[in-house]
Amino acid sequence: MTRRKFFSTTTAGLSAALAGGAAPAKPNIILILADDLGYGDCGCYGQQRIATPTIDRLASEGVRFTQAYAGSTVCAPSRCCLETGYHTGHARVRGNRYPNLPLLPETPTLGRTLKQAGYRTGIIGKWALGQLGSTGYPLEQGYDEFFGYFSQTHAHNYYPEHLLDGRGAYLLRGNMGCSRCGDYAPDLFIERALQFLRRDDQHPFFLYFSTTIPHANNERGRDTGDGMEIPDYGPYAAKNWPDPEKAFAAMVTRLDHDIERIVETLRETGKDRDTLIVFTSDNGPHREGGHSPDFFDSNGPLRGIKRDLYEGGIRVPAVAWWPGRIQGGRVSDHPWAFWDLLPTFAELAGVRAPRGIDGISIVPELVGKPQPKHDYLYWEFHGRRFRNAVRFGDWKAIAQGLGGPVELYNLAEDLGEAHDLARANPGLVRKARELLATARTESKEWPVKKTA
Repeated sequence: MTRRKFFSTTTAGLSAALAGGAAPAKPNIILILADDLGYGDCGCYGQQRIATPTIDRLASEGVRFTQAYAGSTVCAPSRCCLETGYHTGHARVRGNRYPNLPLLPETPTLGRTLKQAGYRTGIIGKWALGQLGSTGYPLEQGYDEFFGYFSQTHAHNYYPEHLLDGRGAYLLRGNMGCSRCGDYAPDLFIERALQFLRRDDQHPFFLYFSTTIPHANNERGRDTGDGMEIPDYGPYAAKNWPDPEKAFAAMVTRLDHDIERIVETLRETGKDRDTLIVFTSDNGPHREGGHSPDFFDSNGPLRGIKRDLYEGGIRVPAVAWWPGRIQGGRVSDHPWAFWDLLPTFAELAGVRAPRGIDGISIVPELVGKPQPKHDYLYWEFHGRRFRNAVRFGDWKAIAQGLGGPVELYNLAEDLGEAHDLARANPGLVRKARELLATARTESKEWPVKKTA
């Protein structure tokens, strides 16, 4: 396949509107969320064996973030933080224990905020915050269009027999009774995304492209040891690699090509310079479906993977691209997290962010202006046992249980979190314990007993 060149060779600095302080026209916004893609899985973050030329080019013509954080270390709570602007100490969904726990009607959401700002809104792919008929369903949360999976578990299947299209079922007749034949769901998602982008109704648009690549099919993998589903191994077919690793690499490169098609479509329709693209991942890399994150060094220099609160579980690749608005070739070390995206997009849309959320707009950082910082960033994870973590400045603390033992790391000097400095810094441990205790509120769905 010949790749066409669709990017400009140079990216201008701030537009006169942004530099001069005048409010620019509302930009179109595309949020692309990969599923279980690690910090080290893209070339622009050091990956050597998996080809991601489009993502790498977006980074070279936009801004690449080195300290962007997911909402959580697993899917549902991470997406809840992204959608609502709350961190997991305040969010409705704090773990994967209750699949598709629905958002409540009064919850502020990204979809509703942009819909009220005059945007045409759509989500394609995986939602995981409320099934059809619930208050959390996307069409109840500000989205005009939804095309995707019925549930979080349903999203593990790359060859489903049906999807949801609005409030109705979309049947994939070629997939009836087969496990790896017929229509590959990510192919349907990109085609629907391109249809959404080509529509011209004189309104700015927000597209949330929530792919399931490169998540494993956990159900199939339990039975076969091979839960990495892909129509073919593409450029990796002849590699002397285990089949699950060929499939993983092929999925990532396939996603890269899907992003290429998105940018080509923006260019063809003349919308490229009016559109912000943000690309990121919902959490760290997985060890599922026969895939090992060590094979491609998916967490790069970081410790931990999906389901860990070490950096490898929550620090994610993140790139923002907006020709003429974001100066190309920048690398930002500003720490931010998924709960910052709602106020960021609200500011770009010219509306106030919902009150009481945890996020801070990073529009200044996007356009190269002085950026306010969080006093701290907080995560909690309700897996087999409760854990929580807090970052304040360069310090990161992780507790095993509420009030339990605390590990302390200096991320500026020890990015791989190899040296626990808790014993040598009792004052910082006390500060961390206070933040770990006060950053959260209790939730009846997510009760936690204090560790003795």
